Amino acid sequence: MNDVKTAAKPDSAYDKLIERVKQRHLLGSTASLLSWDRETMLPAGGAEQRSKQTAQLARLIHEMTVDPRVGELLVECEADRELLADPISAAAVNMRETRRDYDRATKLPAELVEESARVASIATGQWAEARQANDFKRFLPWLEQNLTLARRRAECYGYPDGGELWDALAEGFEQKMTAAGIEKIFAPLRDALVDLVNRIGDAPRRPRDVFDAIDVDQDAKRDLARQVTEAIGFDYHCGRLDTSAHPFSSTIHPTDVRITTRYREGNALEPLSAAMHEAGHGIYGQNLPIEHEYTPMGEAVSLAVHESQSRMWENQVGRSRAFWRWCLPVLRQCYGSAADGLTVDDVFGGTNVVRPSLIRVEADEVTYNLHIMVRFELERALMNGGLGAADLPGAWNEKYRQYLGVEVPDDARGCMQDVHWSHGAIGYFPTYTLGNLYAAQFFRTAEADLPDLQRMIEAGQFASLKTWLVQNIHRHGMRYRSGELCEHVTRRPLTAEPLLAYLEGKLSPLYGL
Repeated sequence: MNDVKTAAKPDSAYDKLIERVKQRHLLGSTASLLSWDRETMLPAGGAEQRSKQTAQLARLIHEMTVDPRVGELLVECEADRELLADPISAAAVNMRETRRDYDRATKLPAELVEESARVASIATGQWAEARQANDFKRFLPWLEQNLTLARRRAECYGYPDGGELWDALAEGFEQKMTAAGIEKIFAPLRDALVDLVNRIGDAPRRPRDVFDAIDVDQDAKRDLARQVTEAIGFDYHCGRLDTSAHPFSSTIHPTDVRITTRYREGNALEPLSAAMHEAGHGIYGQNLPIEHEYTPMGEAVSLAVHESQSRMWENQVGRSRAFWRWCLPVLRQCYGSAADGLTVDDVFGGTNVVRPSLIRVEADEVTYNLHIMVRFELERALMNGGLGAADLPGAWNEKYRQYLGVEVPDDARGCMQDVHWSHGAIGYFPTYTLGNLYAAQFFRTAEADLPDLQRMIEAGQFASLKTWLVQNIHRHGMRYRSGELCEHVTRRPLTAEPLLAYLEGKLSPLYGL
């Protein structure tokens, strides 16, 4: 493994190419900062101006990506066998990913890129207001525009024979991800999860949802979220925690990582779970190899692997009995008398209540992936014309009856609950379930490599797990593709077995199954 750039001569084609790549990624980090501001700080009146700014940046980034000189430099570099001798060296990885970006980007006209960014920026603000007002018709025109633009992008990208429009967009979020491939993964997983949900529904006992009974103000929730995220390893010298309608993270640079959570009355657990989730993303961002900043080797391997990091801290750590043995005293300190009388059994059980619900980001671990399956099936139908945008609410509600057995009372808690479609992010949702699968498989390996891991979590000693993740995942940047990284770390291909075994192992004794 050779990351030292000795294979390239001074002022070589590779040096010139990487300088262009770095400038493009630097501009991309600026766009990320504007997007973070749009979600957290932007006044409503600034939405139109922000859409112009983001559209201009999108066009500039696209033009830098597709510059013919980049193509010429790629050809020169690819002819240098010495430079590419080690396929997982920094040079080879940077070349591989730059070629992929170039080939995809050159298929898109600049005006389509700019228009997609402009509409997405306005649509995001319209979504937030429409969701607040529970007014789907207000958001509908923007959803239709996003879908039209998404289809145009997919047609430009193209897809293999036997594929579909959705595949062309999904490739931008997770390489080699296709609708047919996802359905092959989802079908058996869906059956196993529905069976587990049904068995839990008939279980002889169930934990109390003690967090519903805790009434504390936003400052107390923020204090708990801050203390816990700092304890697990999120560096506030290089990061910050803010509030947004939809929790998210944004890695501007390893030295500048922004995360958010949200606070609502009557929900004392959500701000902590969301903050731990986003801190997992943030810890990954803060520990990417800074020596490779603004190049593919300095970026996360994929959205699914990124999601594995957030879900692991939120679930495998944050919903464990060991974690609550440490965290209960912290909870009492932050929540005061509202937490009087709570035991470890209470809070452990409260974080593992399995109950079909309306909101994805509030869903328990068992039903969460069913929420993802609903979205995957609907956006696939929206893309191929099997479902019109105006019919989305009814189709959504029917899927929730079918998969989760719940009635959707309004569109704000139904098809408008997620921000992704307002961004035009079609093909994104399955990465969440893939992330859950990777998280379980990575964590099983971490437990094998760190035999005292549960004891360390119980003592509030999270550094060993964080270090294991940095050494095995974060430091590699994009050296390996997702599946390759999984096999490199866990020594086996990705499978649903670790996730299902983890859920059964934790929930069976809790529910008396």
